[in-house]
Amino acid sequence: MCSMIKEAADALVRTGIKFSENELMSGHTSFKIGGAADVFVCPENVMQITRAVEIAKKYELPFTVIGNGSNVLVSDLGIEGMVICLERMNGFETDGCSVIAESGALLSKVAMLCARNSLTGMEFAAGIPGSVGGAVYMNAGAYGGEMKNIVKSITALHNDKIEVFLTEKCDFKYRHSIFSDGGYIILSVEFELKNGNENEIRAQMKELAMRRREKQPLEYPSAGSTFKRPEGNFAGTLIQQAGLKGYSVGGAQVSEKHAGFVINKGGATCADVLSLIEHIKAEVFRISGVALEEEVRVVGKKA
Repeated sequence: MCSMIKEAADALVRTGIKFSENELMSGHTSFKIGGAADVFVCPENVMQITRAVEIAKKYELPFTVIGNGSNVLVSDLGIEGMVICLERMNGFETDGCSVIAESGALLSKVAMLCARNSLTGMEFAAGIPGSVGGAVYMNAGAYGGEMKNIVKSITALHNDKIEVFLTEKCDFKYRHSIFSDGGYIILSVEFELKNGNENEIRAQMKELAMRRREKQPLEYPSAGSTFKRPEGNFAGTLIQQAGLKGYSVGGAQVSEKHAGFVINKGGATCADVLSLIEHIKAEVFRISGVALEEEVRVVGKKA
């Protein structure tokens, strides 16, 4: 593997794509947790993405794609092979009621663009701390809104070809899309919104931001909601009923503010978080009979 990594790095140097070796992933995730990636690549355009994928395949390196790292828990042992980070692919623009955004663009910034242009429909996403690509990947949602309701089309790299997927072809479900099944790299997204009143849009965004600050532990690193919402219930309610609010394993803790969040109180490791998650799942199942399922995406080397 080491010789293949070196050859891949040499190939990246020749292409001019920005990259680093042994890059700590704790600096690229909202959890502030994670060991080093063998090769960390930051493409700036579609051509560089396709070239990075070609190089990874040529030198038989597994590759992992991330955006803003807001829904990711990375192994303490790091990530084998190549990480392709799309944070530099962050352009976006409006065209009438359409907004076209590259996958690395932050949802919060795209939502503000919509407000400035009096476009309504994306207010719910203003406080989601993720990228456009990541949000579409998992059909992110909040406060009654979901990405599937505003997405018109997605451009993605699939089987070494660039393809356009209309919404009806994306298999959007709760926290799922065709892209989360693997084999796709989302490049850009076209949103279809409606004309609205800028003041009303900003007022709704302000209200949702206030509700988020009041109810969520935004002052601590986390990956957002740790578990998917079980049918007919709420993960946070079940965890609280199990008496686990404030329960800790190492530096990982069930938030005392909102039990649906596992937070990094300081120095938490991936092993801490995974141990805590397993304990939560076991206790909730023992008490309520409900099997919780993780929403956070766990990536990287296994011990």
